[in-house]
Amino acid sequence: MQPKNARFETRAVHGGMEGLVESGSHVPPIDLSTTNPLGSVESGGDSYEHMATGGDLMPDHSAVYQRLWQPGVARFEDSLASLEGSEGAVAFGTGMAALSAALIATVTAGKPHVVAVRPIYGGTDHVLATGILGTEVTWCGVDEIRESIRENTGLVLIESPANPSLELVDLTDVVEQAGEVPVMVDNTFATPVLQRPIEQGVTLVLHSATKYLGGHGDVMGGVIATNRDWVTRLRQVRAVTGGLLHPLSAYLLHRGLRTLPIRVRAQQETAGLLAERMQGHKALSRVMYPGLPGQDPKGLVGEGRQMVGPGAMLAVELAGGYDAAAAFTEACSLIVHAVSLGGVDSLVQHPASLTHRPVEADKKPGAGIVRLSIGLEHVDDLTDDLMQALDKAAAI
Repeated sequence: MQPKNARFETRAVHGGMEGLVESGSHVPPIDLSTTNPLGSVESGGDSYEHMATGGDLMPDHSAVYQRLWQPGVARFEDSLASLEGSEGAVAFGTGMAALSAALIATVTAGKPHVVAVRPIYGGTDHVLATGILGTEVTWCGVDEIRESIRENTGLVLIESPANPSLELVDLTDVVEQAGEVPVMVDNTFATPVLQRPIEQGVTLVLHSATKYLGGHGDVMGGVIATNRDWVTRLRQVRAVTGGLLHPLSAYLLHRGLRTLPIRVRAQQETAGLLAERMQGHKALSRVMYPGLPGQDPKGLVGEGRQMVGPGAMLAVELAGGYDAAAAFTEACSLIVHAVSLGGVDSLVQHPASLTHRPVEADKKPGAGIVRLSIGLEHVDDLTDDLMQALDKAAAI
């Protein structure tokens, strides 16, 4: 059993591992059972109703059915909640499933209006813009949140660092503007290693667990860290809609959390060096990275502030626009041209053509912007690849 006052790294290693030693195991078992034996007819029915309406597993009761509760998923949720400093967490099959559950819970509570700040992940932008889940969205600037809230506003949604521009948002200010309206922050880029929005008063912290939490590009998942009330609401949506996380995925995500601090910090160190080295290249009009001078005007990065580090994501804008951006992206050889981020290998992609393709034309990232997710390769090898790609883009 880990001590309650354990430091972050210790909690990352030992979170969600309670009871294993006593059971004779060293790592969590993978239980693939889709159904579970019931006790009496009465207790089975009670268990089903309790969990189908958002409750946790009842002591000395059956878990009934994998859609309602699963031990490996619960271990991952407990560990992530410990790292985010929340009262609980609810895991889903993907990040979009997690987001959708929060929006459904908001709509069913009679609060379908969402205030959202761009830039934000393209998939999030798309589901809000279409209103496919019954929401109505007001897009606003970060200083316009207060006046954008209505009586039926159920959620304020932001992402910081933003995707793909890496702009930082003052979470304390957002929470103050939102008042009694819950704030959801997409914390995928920062991870709890670098930023824990609960400490700024945020209600819901969203992760595409596919990214840094898993960390190896081989598992999909989503998770929301939040308070007990929202945990119940999200579990009920998950139980009814079937947006569950598979037990094997839960195992891989839980394992990923155990190395999360060391991976994120090593990737961040490399990203900072690459950002500095690319500055001034003739192919670029700018490098976007919160660790560079002038790119953290509110002083949000640093010990004792909102973020303890600038992260391992960066973006560049090619001076030659779309043609140069495409040439640069396709010229990378060590860095893989692929969607997603946060894995051990470095990835490059053109947001306007891919992840942000569904976004309104005048709200898309610039045609010259390319996003980079920095992995664990040697910084000099990554530098060589980036520089040869930039040289080719400069010739366009």
